[in-house]
Order: sequence, then structure tokens, then C-alpha cells
Amino acid sequence: MWSNNTAAPFLLTGFLGSESIHPWISIPFFFIYLSILSGNGILLFLIWNDHSLHEPMYYFLAVLASTDLGMTLTTMPTVLGVLLLNQREIAPAACFTQSYFIHTLAIVESGILLAMAYDRFIAIRSPLRYHSILTNSRVMKIGLGVLLRGFVSIVPPILPLYWFPYCRSHVLSHAFCLHQDVMKLACADITFNRLYPVVLVALTFFLDALIILFSYILILKTVMGIASREERAKALNTCVSHISCVLVFYITVIGLTFIHRFGKHAPHVVHITMSYVYFLFPPFMNPIIYSIKTKQIQRSIIHLFSEHGRA
Repeated sequence: MWSNNTAAPFLLTGFLGSESIHPWISIPFFFIYLSILSGNGILLFLIWNDHSLHEPMYYFLAVLASTDLGMTLTTMPTVLGVLLLNQREIAPAACFTQSYFIHTLAIVESGILLAMAYDRFIAIRSPLRYHSILTNSRVMKIGLGVLLRGFVSIVPPILPLYWFPYCRSHVLSHAFCLHQDVMKLACADITFNRLYPVVLVALTFFLDALIILFSYILILKTVMGIASREERAKALNTCVSHISCVLVFYITVIGLTFIHRFGKHAPHVVHITMSYVYFLFPPFMNPIIYSIKTKQIQRSIIHLFSEHGRA
């Protein structure tokens, strides 16, 4: 049952001690959000519209862009609400739902980066069998598997949040709801909620990163066996965008984990800034990386804008 205090709203927190300049802080946030929405939106439109991009690699990229958009749209309303309107209250159900989507989409992002590593692995190890291995139905099954893993695995720790009693302070330490933030405010046995995420992180982020690393060791081994230097460079070049996105994502994940685990004495602003870097940097960088490093996407962008120019 809900306790009397459970129904009270949670209070979101912006940059503590800098409340007077919150409206100014919101300006770069607003422009970053606009860049994320337009960058990922254009990427999705190009993949949908350009038949030359109807390839497994770009289908996975479309899921990545959708995940980045989802993460931004999940966090943006409350962050801008706190910074621009000082709208700190959030209803418990809305808070738990936001937390669910934030953690789900992080696991989906990790899974789709793993799927993209598999795509590059097949493209370089078995180029002649690429299309017979990565058929449309297989790509759909992989995509569905990645989505299911994310959406199902987060349910067990989020559900208890709905019936925990909250008799402690309702003040959260971010401008959005995180599971680890909310569970600490519960007056209940949270052993499961403490242990489950540790196991989940090990079986998703950590395992995904290990498999991606292993796949690139095998890719490198294959590339080194190619006689021609030009062919070697060409093969590696097809992986540069993906490697860049993997580094951007996992370095921010590791950075945030280290700050949470070992940065107990770090200033509060460091924790807050690192959490924003985690949520904003990969969605902001991914479209830029693929636009700069992928010739087919560059051609598609030029074609799109030249068509608009003629119109």
C-alpha cells in the first residue's frame, strides 16, 4: 500500500547554489537539445528517404538515432522545466516512468552498438556473404532482441518503486529521475534494488563492451591479413564511425560510474555536470560522427539540400 507520504511529489534539483543563473544555464542546454533533435531527426529522415541507405548498417544507425532522440525527449522536459521555469515538482508515477525510460534507453543504446559491431564484423570477415547473413528479417530480429532486452530487464527494479513508502526527504539530486536516486529515499528494504542493477550493468554494459572489443580484435586480425595497403585502409575506414560512437558512449558511462562510486568528496557540480555529459554528449556527437565519417550519408545530405535549393 502507498504510505501517506508516498503520494507527495518529488523535488527535482538543478545546479545547487546557482539557481539565480538557471535561466542563463538553460540557453546552452536548449541549443544542445535543438541540435540533438535536428541532427538525429535528419539522420532518420535520410535513412528513411534514401534507398541507397537501406542497408543493415544504416537500419542499426536508425535505431541508434531513435534511441538518442528518445533519451533526449525523456530528459529534456524536466531539465528545461527546472532551469527555465523553476518547476521542481514531479509526481511519483511520472518520476518512476521517466526513470524507467532513461535506464531502458541506456541499455538499448549499448545493445545497438553491439549489433553494429556485429554488422562491421560480418562486413569485413565475410564480405561476400554479408547480405545472405544479415538479411532484413535477421536485422529485425536483432533489433527486436536489443529492444526487448532493454525494456524487460529494467522492469524488476522499477516496479518496487511504485509501492515503496517514502518517509524521508523527497528531494532528488538531479533535474530528472534516476533509479539509484529515488530508491535511496525509500523507507523499505532496498537490498534487491541495490544488487540487481550491479548484476544488470555487468551483463549489459560490461559484457557488451567486452564483446565489441573482442570483435574488433578479430576485425583487426582479418584486416592485417589483407595484402593491399589501400584495401586495409578502406576496410578500417568503414569502422571509424562506429568505433568513435562506441568510445563516446562507453567513456561517458565509465566516467559517470567512477564519479558515483569513487567521487564521494567531489563537488556536487561535478556529479551533476557528468550526468548531463552522459545524457547529452552521445546523442549530440553520434549524428556529427556519422555525417563527417560516412561518405554515403554525406552524399545523401548534399543531395537533400541541393534538391531543396532547386525547389
